[in-house]
Amino acid sequence: MKEIGYEVLIMELHEKAREKMNVCKGCKNCNGEVCRGLNPGPGGKGSGEGFVRNVKMLQNIGLVYDCIHEDYEVDTSTELFSMKLSAPIFVAPIANVTQHFGTEYNEYLYTNDICEGMKRVGMVPFYGDGVNEAFFKAPMKALEAHDGYGIMTIKPWSDEIVEMKLQETMSHKPIAVAMDVDASGLVHLKNTATPIVFKSVEDLKKISSKIDVPFIVKGIMSVEGAKKALEAGAYAIVVSNHGGRVLDNCVSSVEVLEDICAFVNGRMKVLVDGGIRSGNDVFKMLALGADGCLVGRPFVVAAIAEGADGVASLAEKYQKELAEAMRMCNCRTIQDISIEKVKNFHK
Repeated sequence: MKEIGYEVLIMELHEKAREKMNVCKGCKNCNGEVCRGLNPGPGGKGSGEGFVRNVKMLQNIGLVYDCIHEDYEVDTSTELFSMKLSAPIFVAPIANVTQHFGTEYNEYLYTNDICEGMKRVGMVPFYGDGVNEAFFKAPMKALEAHDGYGIMTIKPWSDEIVEMKLQETMSHKPIAVAMDVDASGLVHLKNTATPIVFKSVEDLKKISSKIDVPFIVKGIMSVEGAKKALEAGAYAIVVSNHGGRVLDNCVSSVEVLEDICAFVNGRMKVLVDGGIRSGNDVFKMLALGADGCLVGRPFVVAAIAEGADGVASLAEKYQKELAEAMRMCNCRTIQDISIEKVKNFHK
C-alpha cells in the first residue's frame, strides 16, 4: 500500500471516484447533507435526516486520552465468527451501486473487489441483496470464487424466495448469513414479483434453524428488537437504521447502541453501522459496547475509485486510525476499550 497521509488518501480516492460517478458527489465529508432525499441514490429517505443524524450524533462523542503508560504496540485484532480478524471492521451490505452511485461499475466487479480488498487486509465484507437477479448472483459468484469468504445478507422476502436464496447461499459455505429485517420498510419492493414482508420471531427462528453458520439480524434499533433477535436464536445483531434509508426522522444507531449492548450483555455479538467515517469512530462504537463496525458508502466510493486496492487502502486507513486512538487512550487490545474512554457531550 502507498505510504501517504490519511487526508491525501481520502482526497485521491474521492477525486478518482467523482470522475466515474454522476449521482453520488463523492463528498470528502460524507455526512448526508448534499444528498438529502436523493433516493434512489446515496441519500437518506425523505428529508435525509436519518443519514445526517448518524454522522452528526457520532461526532458528539469525544475520545478521552491517557498517554502516560508503557511504550507498547497495540493489537487491533479480534475474534468474530470463529475467525481472527485484523480489526473489527466490515464492509456493510450494499446492492445496486450502479444506480445509487451513478456509475458504470457493476455489481459483479463491486462484490469481487470488496471481497478481494477486505480479504487482503484480514477483514470481512457483508454482501447485499436486491430485487434484480444480478444483485444476488454477484455475491454468489464472489462466494464461489473466494471459498465462501464473506457474509451474505438476504432481504426479508416472502418465505419461498428466502428458502431458495438460503439454499444457494449455503451451497457456497459463507462465513455467516444475515437478514436486514428493516428492509421490510422499503415500500418500493413491497409490490414487486419478489415481495418484501415483515418477519416475526418465529419466522426468524425457522431461518436460523435451517443454516449451520452464524445467523445475524440486521436492523435492530431498540432493546425490544434485540430481545426478539435473541429469542430468535441470532448469533449477532447489527444495530442499524439502514443508513437512514427506510424511515425519515429516525434516531441514529449510536444513540441506542449503549442501551442495547447493556441489555445483550454478551449473549449475542453486537455489530453496528451508521455514520462511521474513521478509525476514531470505530473506537467510539467499541467503547459504547459494540463488538464490530460496518462501513457502507465510503467503501463503495473507494471501490469505484480503485477497485480492490481502494477498498484495502481505506480499510488499512481505518485500522491505523483505530490503533492510534487505542495508543493515545491507553488500550493495548480491543478488549481494553471501555466506556470510560469516551465522553458523550449530549448525555
